Amino acid sequence: MSFIALNEVTREYTKGEHRVMPLESVSLKIEAGEFFVLLGPSGSGKTTLLNLLAGIDSADAGSVVVGGTDLTKAKSRSLADWRAEYVGYVFQQANLVPVLTAYENVELPLWLLPLSKAERHARVSLALEAVGLVDRASHLPSQMSGGQEQRVAIARAIVADPPLLLADEPTGNLDAESAEGILELLSRLNSERGKTIVMVTHDPKAADRGTRIMRLDKGRLFAVEGQQA
Repeated sequence: MSFIALNEVTREYTKGEHRVMPLESVSLKIEAGEFFVLLGPSGSGKTTLLNLLAGIDSADAGSVVVGGTDLTKAKSRSLADWRAEYVGYVFQQANLVPVLTAYENVELPLWLLPLSKAERHARVSLALEAVGLVDRASHLPSQMSGGQEQRVAIARAIVADPPLLLADEPTGNLDAESAEGILELLSRLNSERGKTIVMVTHDPKAADRGTRIMRLDKGRLFAVEGQQA
């Protein structure tokens, strides 16, 4: 069984008098350990798909199975517990708490898990080491560059050691050098730590970091030339 399996998934919204369908009968399989990239313009349904994989949103039709868990059948409370342990989410905006240090921002997800202070410290230290920011542990977001803030956000996403990492335009707000550093970090997390990564982007250069690329446009999924569907 594939690590991620979407079967005939449809999601639609109503905006005023208009019906919006970001996903229409989408089927997709992603294997454990893949760095899967979803290309597409703004409004193509990329973020909607990520939110379905995270259990943040729910499909109107079809099924979404991640790691053997059918998210379309799970209760909201069990989904919250599952997400805390199973999924790390990296957004385009780092979304750090401005009054907390890098260490404290990374530690936040661990408060949802039954861990001792020593266990939390060990995990935060490992996560900051993984992103190369041990020396910035006591710094506030205002004392860091945009690239460093995004590295803290990635450390926060991996601190609970989830098998799945979702990244929504993680380099969209960064300069070229910082963006390259973030993409290199994600590649290492995939190749060295075995994280399954699903990243959405509109940047073909960023997409090249993936082990497989597909395109989402107007709610439908398409193979990219030269890529296996």
